[in-house]
Formats: sequence, C-alpha cells, structure tokens
Amino acid sequence: MDSFKDRLNSLAKALGKPVPNESEYIDYKTLRKDYEAKANQEINQLQQQSKRQRIDALHGRSDLNPRWTFNNLIEDSDDVIEAVSIAQSFIAAHEDRAWREAGSHMMIFYGDYGRGKSHIAGAIAHQLIEQFEITVLYRQLSSLLEMRYAAYDFSAQDNIGQKFREANQELLDVDMLILDEVCVNETVLKKNAQSWLGNLLRQRLVNKKNCILITNHSLGDLEHALGRYCFESIKEYDTYKVKFSGPSRRTGLTLDEEDLSPKQQYQPNQVR
Repeated sequence: MDSFKDRLNSLAKALGKPVPNESEYIDYKTLRKDYEAKANQEINQLQQQSKRQRIDALHGRSDLNPRWTFNNLIEDSDDVIEAVSIAQSFIAAHEDRAWREAGSHMMIFYGDYGRGKSHIAGAIAHQLIEQFEITVLYRQLSSLLEMRYAAYDFSAQDNIGQKFREANQELLDVDMLILDEVCVNETVLKKNAQSWLGNLLRQRLVNKKNCILITNHSLGDLEHALGRYCFESIKEYDTYKVKFSGPSRRTGLTLDEEDLSPKQQYQPNQVR
C-alpha cells in the first residue's frame, strides 16, 4: 500500500506540480521556529525604525544646534576638559533610575562669551536624547521674557497670549530645560520676571525635572541679577556648578593695525 507521502507525490504529478525531494522536507517544529525567528527579526527592525523616528523627532523639537556635539568639541583647556568630565558623569548617572527619580538636578555653566558653555550643554542634551529618549528644550531667557511681555498686549491680533501659555506649559513639561543667556546684559531682572522664573523653576523642581542654566555672570552677580526668591529656587536643586575661564573659541572679525590708528574715519551722513 502506498504511503501517505507517496499519494501526495502522485497527486502533485497529476496536477503538474513539482514533487519535493526528501531533502526539502521540513518538519513542523523547524518550520515554526524559522517563521518565529523571521517574525522577531521584522519586529526588531520595526522597533529600531520607530525608535529612530522618535529620537529624530526629539532632536527636531529641542531647537538645539546640531553641531553642538562632543565630537565637534575641541578640548584645548583645563576648564573644558573638566566640564566634559562632569558632563559625562552627569549623563552616565541617568543609567540609575533611582538617581533620576530621587530629585531634580541643575547644572550652572558660567563664564565669559565664547568659552563653550552652550556647546557642552547642547552636547549633553543630544546624548541624553540618543541614549535615553529624554525630551529637551533649548531656549534663550531673553526671548522668553520678550514673549511674556508681549502676551500682556491685549490689543494684539496674533494670539500671542495663547502662544505664551502653550510655550510656558512646554517649559514645565519637558524633561531637560536649557536656559541660555540668563540675565545677559541685565544687572537685575525686573521683579515680575524674577517671580515668573522663580515659580517656573520651583514647579519643575517639584515635578523632578532637570535644568541647565547658562550665564555670563559670576555666581555672585547671578544671584543679584535673579533676585533672592529666584536664586533660592535654584538652591533647592541638586546643583553642579561649572566655571568656564579658558580662551574664547570664537573666530571672526578682527581689527587690523590701521583700523586702530587715530586717523580720520568715515562717518555716515557726513556733510563736507
């Protein structure tokens, strides 16, 4: 009597189908294992694609300069080397969930213009996005204050009040807030600006959100510029202070010797 396999082969011949060889036969367990492996591989690829899309979206919403990375940073002075070491330790600490949930952390970068403060802050943010998918927002304090003042113009037709409320909520919700140019060209912030910033920092503190503040002031001058209420808010954070004192890394317009000579210079609208 023909076996079941022989009858299948005869049926295949009758239908004009190829008859499988003995070596082509795959048992059910092997076939299922192969299908599961392929399915898991496809799922993993989809997960990686989805993760990359999320990370790219986080980078896009952060408003960070894409060139602010550790790869583009020149470690040419002791202050930058020390700042990078502190930054890497801060990033590595995010591996510890207990540390992340223990409280709010703040880094204060202070020093003169062009020392690399914003660059290193941006590099920290880029790496946190890549490794931990942390939401980041980079803002200049002066721009936020200008928007805040404009929000009180009730005759404005551009819906600035609603825009500021949405922007303010975003400042509260984001995991890492970078405030640059803090009190730039300001000896003392106005009292209502001090109160607003102090309340913002206190609410972020309660919600265990981290911050980086970047300023050209010394710490003493910063306390005076922000006011006691706002500066007391900063003291509540687990704070890391990083001073930048090396040479400026910005290159650009320089004056020639002839430009510095006391000869008569052209003046616009000059009547001869």
